[in-house]
Amino acid sequence: MNLIHGLHFRNLRGDLYGGITAGVVALPLALAMGVASGAGPIAGLYGAIFVGFFAALFGGTPAQVSGPTGPMTVVMAAIFTQYTAMFPEDPARGAALAFTVVMLGGLFQILFGFLKIGKFIELVPHPVVSGFMSGIGVIIILLQLPPLLGFPAQSGPLTAAEALPQAVNNLVPDALILGAVALVIVLFMPKRLGRLIPSPLVALIVGTLLYLLLFQGGPAAILGDIPTGLPNPQWPAFEFTLLPQMLQSALTLAALGSIDSLLTSLVADNITRTYHQSDRELIGQGIGNTLAGLFGGLPGAGATMRTVVNVKAGGQTPLSGAIHALVLLAIALGAGALASNIPHAVLAGILIKVGIDIIDWDYLRGLRAAPKAGVIMMFVVLGMTVLVDLIIAVATGMVMASMVFMKRHTDLQLQSIKAIREVDEDSPLSPEEADIFHQAQGRIMMLHLGGPMSFGAAKGMARLLAQFDEYDVLILDLTDMPQIDFTASRALYDMIFDAKSMGREVFLVGTRKPVAEMLTKQGIIDQVPAAQRVEKRLAALQAAQGLLRARSAPA
Repeated sequence: MNLIHGLHFRNLRGDLYGGITAGVVALPLALAMGVASGAGPIAGLYGAIFVGFFAALFGGTPAQVSGPTGPMTVVMAAIFTQYTAMFPEDPARGAALAFTVVMLGGLFQILFGFLKIGKFIELVPHPVVSGFMSGIGVIIILLQLPPLLGFPAQSGPLTAAEALPQAVNNLVPDALILGAVALVIVLFMPKRLGRLIPSPLVALIVGTLLYLLLFQGGPAAILGDIPTGLPNPQWPAFEFTLLPQMLQSALTLAALGSIDSLLTSLVADNITRTYHQSDRELIGQGIGNTLAGLFGGLPGAGATMRTVVNVKAGGQTPLSGAIHALVLLAIALGAGALASNIPHAVLAGILIKVGIDIIDWDYLRGLRAAPKAGVIMMFVVLGMTVLVDLIIAVATGMVMASMVFMKRHTDLQLQSIKAIREVDEDSPLSPEEADIFHQAQGRIMMLHLGGPMSFGAAKGMARLLAQFDEYDVLILDLTDMPQIDFTASRALYDMIFDAKSMGREVFLVGTRKPVAEMLTKQGIIDQVPAAQRVEKRLAALQAAQGLLRARSAPA
């Protein structure tokens, strides 16, 4: 296995331009997400540097650009607030615990990669992903509305919504003007101009210049002093009593980061016509997040917008992602003084556009044509994402999706079951078999079971057979059944037991090896005499016809 997946040097010019362009796009987003997380703008920048560089080198999606994303920032904000609030007298202690959680989350992602969990994350159905991403978009918008109005940022979406009336009553006009200008730029800047210079960067520059020219020294809040230079390591810190909470928080970050990254990997596959290696991508993201936590950076994941910008600018290999991180490193080493005058409201305007973009508008526009089960699933996940918890929302969506899948699968299984007492056009019978049924005059009942039978179809099988009561011989045709689970096998046992208790004869036809093994383990096969376990349906019908004749013969 190559150390760096997809690395070659045949596209140096494209990778250089793609990396520089992605770095320019990432700068305002990294600063804004650092502020939104509560850890500070430099934490966003460090996160973009470490996750961007190491995920590019060790990941499994060559053209992907990684860094702090909306979903990861929302979770990190909750984690940072949670642990710093535990130590009001020593916020640095709480921050150290929060960054330790980031490191643990990265280690969990590496473990996910080695356990090859990546392929399972790809099984998350679209309505669940849609509801989750739209919920994240709503959270980002709610969190940024108070800063847009010049009000302090809030810790959660519900508290932000509750604070809106107070924010409106205490409106800071300077902040609103600056934030509105930034929002208008990112929303309405012509796409042709956006290809030359990213709209978030334009909004950042214009908003900051407006502040310096018109509002400097006013009530609009700015970032203030930002550290420059290389970060010092944030060595892991643990509180034994908090370890279960820390592990839970780390698992949340790891799960969310894995889903977020692999969804972006799918986007990268579509636009580059390539295929990513999901487990390798998790390992690369895990290495990046572990080191980001070690150096006080935000956790990150594959970033869709930055990845698309990189590819469209010519980036194809991990070099472009690494160059993007090096561009940000150069800025972090010397641009702290320039960034100190960026108004919070400008960053809020930029992030509101991020929230709007994350919402799955395509799915929402197609609600009328979408299956009702998927629509309900999407709105449940969206609501729980905003109101309850991100991971609980995804887990609930997966349970709902599993139930819907099982219902559909069960319906298909039940459609493959045919109860035959009389011959009709749909009966899968040969002429000779049909003739035996005609002669039996309803005294033979055959249940043809097609396809694999699972627990979902067990009740349906029994219910179908219970509709018939006047027959003397039951033939269970298992010829087309490749496998059977425990619950369905117990349903067969109940059918055989009930038939025998009513004095009926039972035949088993065509049990394949996996089915025979399950029935043998459960002691079901022994309930049918060996002479009545046959390979061919015709042989069973002929034997059944013989039994009926013997019963009808005068004593």
